[in-house]
Amino acid sequence: MTTASTKIMEAARSCLLSEGYAKLSTRKVADQAGVPLSQIHYHFGGKQGMVLALLDHENARLVDRQRQMYAASEPLWRRYEQACEFLDDDLASGYVRVLQEMIAAGWSDAQVAQRVLAMLQGWMTLLEEVAGEAEARLGSLGPFTAADIAVLVGTSFLGGEAMILLGDDDWTQRVRTALRRVGDLIRTRETRTPV
Repeated sequence: MTTASTKIMEAARSCLLSEGYAKLSTRKVADQAGVPLSQIHYHFGGKQGMVLALLDHENARLVDRQRQMYAASEPLWRRYEQACEFLDDDLASGYVRVLQEMIAAGWSDAQVAQRVLAMLQGWMTLLEEVAGEAEARLGSLGPFTAADIAVLVGTSFLGGEAMILLGDDDWTQRVRTALRRVGDLIRTRETRTPV
């Protein structure tokens, strides 16, 4: 990325976090980045391209982080607990907010929807690989396939993130507790099954 595009992406993240996608102004982003407005159009084609590029960049980095974490030799329940810890990091960095903003934008923009779904597929593919590993090591997943488990875990995090962003402390605690209890379930299964 060029220096101008990097400045634009940083400013876009800041503006998106403070104002949301609907109120995001390319002029304000350009001003905050200290570049002419034409640079946004040159590098990204406009508001939508700019935000999708930001999401692409963050998403690729975080999927790679998860892939490395799940490739570790730790027990699966510990790796899952680390994924729960990463949720805090992703909320603090603004990634979750940007992702949820783009999911909402995708409800009325098919092009955004397709890009977001393609990004989310990276997460689902990784989760399916992890569920497949669990099935190979621990045995049957009951009535579920590895793909089913990936969808259930992935959408649990996505829905949980949306609930947390609504800002209610009770719901935030309920979501965090429920997600962590899945780790307890995995730990119970792993400690009962000889590996």
